[in-house]
Amino acid sequence: MEVQILMLQQHGFEDIIVATNYRSELVEAFLGDGSRLGVKLTFSREERPLGTCGPLSLLRDQLTEPFLLINGDILTKLDFRLMLQFAVQQDCTLTVGTKVVTMPFRFGNVLVNEHNHIIGVEEKPDLQFEILAGVYCLKPDVFEYIPKNEYFGIDQLIKTMLARSACISRYLIHEYWLDIGQVDDYDTARRQYSSHFLQPASDAESASQPSEAT
Repeated sequence: MEVQILMLQQHGFEDIIVATNYRSELVEAFLGDGSRLGVKLTFSREERPLGTCGPLSLLRDQLTEPFLLINGDILTKLDFRLMLQFAVQQDCTLTVGTKVVTMPFRFGNVLVNEHNHIIGVEEKPDLQFEILAGVYCLKPDVFEYIPKNEYFGIDQLIKTMLARSACISRYLIHEYWLDIGQVDDYDTARRQYSSHFLQPASDAESASQPSEAT
């Protein structure tokens, strides 16, 4: 989360709300008010888990302009400012960040013709999927789809909006991205952190210059 906050700060974001539930006091103690990271941090505590979108219902009065919603367990070099600018220009209430991931397939893929004759074998081909990347841009109109103070995930929001023929746009992420959903992913993140997120002093200083984005 600290890395995410620093990336947001570099892209011009100043006000960040952290939604917490489990071990809220530890998260708040570590991050503080955000001053050491160059941002203003506030916290929204859930009395019980509300999923990805449920916590937004507690902040309805504060989120009156387009805003980003980011999962707390991803690492990415995404230019958050560019994604927000793209989303604002769309007619859609929700813009979903996606990422193409490649996964190895452990079996050979058999190719068969209409006569049930084998015509080839692909040896353990890689499979590609375009997935939800845990970064979203939402406009205030989205609150008409989100129930108040109930568990409500992003998948539920997307399905609800599609059922009502609401517009959802997609922003394909080309930059580095990693989900830290499992222990092995955390080990990968620790190994790759220095190569993807540590910058020479001159580069870091340049990247932290103020921008017009808020």
